[in-house]
Amino acid sequence: MPRPGRSGAYEDPAVALGAAADLLAVLHARGQDGVEPAVSPSQLRALLAVEGAEGVNLRTLGDVLGSRPPSVTRLCDRLEAMGLLTRSPHPSRRREVEVRLTPQGRALLDERRAIRVRELSAVLGRMAPEAVNSLVAGLEAFREAAAGAYPADDPHTDPGPSAAPAPASVPDSA
Repeated sequence: MPRPGRSGAYEDPAVALGAAADLLAVLHARGQDGVEPAVSPSQLRALLAVEGAEGVNLRTLGDVLGSRPPSVTRLCDRLEAMGLLTRSPHPSRRREVEVRLTPQGRALLDERRAIRVRELSAVLGRMAPEAVNSLVAGLEAFREAAAGAYPADDPHTDPGPSAAPAPASVPDSA
């Protein structure tokens, strides 16, 4: 059903957002091949989860990832072998194991973020400043609405550190 006041190819905002999400996935993946060590999407999710909750235990990490304990253990085995995270006994609870990023793990996430920002900046640079400002305002409203639908204390919905605040305005690109 057409929505009054809407023009363009997408009359349904959810369809437009879905198409934008697909493009964002392509932009995010672009240029990642050169990042070493190469990590799978599930390994990247685990690294981001550990970064967001430094010192998390394996059970909680499994809950966040939606994985069973044996899978989480194997995933951590691979990431530890790659030098991206460490596991150590919890200081006060002997039966728990804490998971933390290594400096190499932090560097990998920082490098991936830098690539993502570079790719997104290239696209934003081809947009009119007013369109970028409208996009930023819309994304802020979307993030607020999503936060209301998904409480912050639910680990499955944490946007993680990659959800950086958007700039208030964009300088003119002459």
